[in-house]
Amino acid sequence: MAAPIEEKDQTTQDPRKEGIASSIRVVPHVPKGGIMFQDITPLLLDPKVFKDTVDLFIERYTGKDISAVAGIEARGFIFGPPIALAIGAKFIPLRKPRKLPGEVISEAYVLEYGRDCLEMHVGAVQQGEHVLVVDDLIATGGTLCAAISLLERAGAKVVECACVIELPELKGRERLKDTPLYVLVESH
Repeated sequence: MAAPIEEKDQTTQDPRKEGIASSIRVVPHVPKGGIMFQDITPLLLDPKVFKDTVDLFIERYTGKDISAVAGIEARGFIFGPPIALAIGAKFIPLRKPRKLPGEVISEAYVLEYGRDCLEMHVGAVQQGEHVLVVDDLIATGGTLCAAISLLERAGAKVVECACVIELPELKGRERLKDTPLYVLVESH
């Protein structure tokens, strides 16, 4: 069984996180009125900040007995593969409906602006595998909860969820119950 991932000393803020926070652009009313979209495009356009983002996750998860990284479509596909490669884990794409060929299992969920569904190939994880779930953002927690449910139904153990951004006022962390969440920056 994977040991809980220990927190490093939080008394000093890693200066890389400041660069990450300052590179996130907030776009009002996307995808609909009232939503403040957290745009990571500027982060991706800055190679140093992009590398810092991936490096912070790699530093946290190296040597932690994680055999798979599950990335949530689409932005989890940006961060998940380099993390998986660096820590020696496989990458599992969690996709929107009808995007994966072959046999899949699915999990429907509700988000703050509608309904959606995640799918994963049958056999992508084995019973008892330790999995890290990666996405760019946690808002209400619906997408991460769906990912956790999908992976656990397939027999995996989700050891942690990792996101670049958290919107703490939407209380998504609380919906994850016993699954730990690690975020690099908060946005309001």
